[in-house]
Amino acid sequence: MIKKNKNKVIISSLITLLPALFGVVFWNKLPNTMLTHWGMDGNADGLSSKAFAVFGLPIILLALHWICLIVTSFDKKQKNQSKKALEMIFWIVPFVSLFVNEIMYSISFGNSFNPLNFMPLMLGIMFAVIGNYLPKVKQNHTLGIKILWTLNNEENWNKTHRFAGKIWVIGGLILAFSVFLPSKLIIPVAAAAIAVLVIAPIVYSYRIYKNHLKAGVSYRAAPKSKRGKIFLIINTIFVTIILIGVTVFMFTGDIKYQCIDNSLKIEADYWSDLEINCDNIETIEYRESFDSGIRTNGLYSARLAIGSFRNDEFGDYTRYSYAQNSSCIVLKVNGSILVINGKNAEETKEIYDLILTKTTK
Repeated sequence: MIKKNKNKVIISSLITLLPALFGVVFWNKLPNTMLTHWGMDGNADGLSSKAFAVFGLPIILLALHWICLIVTSFDKKQKNQSKKALEMIFWIVPFVSLFVNEIMYSISFGNSFNPLNFMPLMLGIMFAVIGNYLPKVKQNHTLGIKILWTLNNEENWNKTHRFAGKIWVIGGLILAFSVFLPSKLIIPVAAAAIAVLVIAPIVYSYRIYKNHLKAGVSYRAAPKSKRGKIFLIINTIFVTIILIGVTVFMFTGDIKYQCIDNSLKIEADYWSDLEINCDNIETIEYRESFDSGIRTNGLYSARLAIGSFRNDEFGDYTRYSYAQNSSCIVLKVNGSILVINGKNAEETKEIYDLILTKTTK
């Protein structure tokens, strides 16, 4: 596949690296530290050096692009693959590279940006475009919805991909138009849409499989070498563990606060615990909201925001908080700022009152 499409490989690779050329041309006008990551709430939460932002990100994307091309070319079933279906492999990563780097440079030049207004749009366009090509994808091991039932029966493969193509186009449009929803609704609507687009084709394929079993249609697995079987098992287990782990990490986790004797103990899932002496608390303030700034070291999921952060008001500060709760308690401890909160405003106020009793004695 690569040899037959040398020009496409070269052009797509150059497009992926094109943002680096832009960075070189405007090198002196770019800040030494650039924003390269945004959290689930739309706030910037990650910084990178200028060199990494200009060169590192395009190179990483180029490596991903080549991995996709090489893995696809090794699949013998791609010899008879639809040319339109193979087009996806050449242009998805270059599109992502241009889109993501354009946002990064725009921010670096001082333009305002809210990723909640763009990321669902990008994902929606990608789902809709891929959905348009899915019905054309022939049975193979690298492209499409590669599950046991589709791989072992061509009719199941074809029906599943026709179904997936329709709902991915519709779901992609829903994702794209979700940018017009209120900010609080964009994330849950986008997450629900993506979950449906991923799960629905699998459920549909399984239903076809069950109907085929009732009708006596056999599902014969393609012969595999012992090494191939072992690889498939390991790959399936690995991917399953990764998906489960990411899901658990993104949507779970708690922070517990305890005032024992004269100490405030903070126990956080997925992060180190913290204990401070209440006598060292210089000031305490309850706020309905505050500017979180950017994350410099720590974790930021759909549920928790913990670690080292930086904003214009505090400079560098420490945060132990629930990401979706805007209320917080600002503590000044030995000259450093600590921001904490509960799951909601009511719980945050209770924690504030509890700490206040310890600091006013």
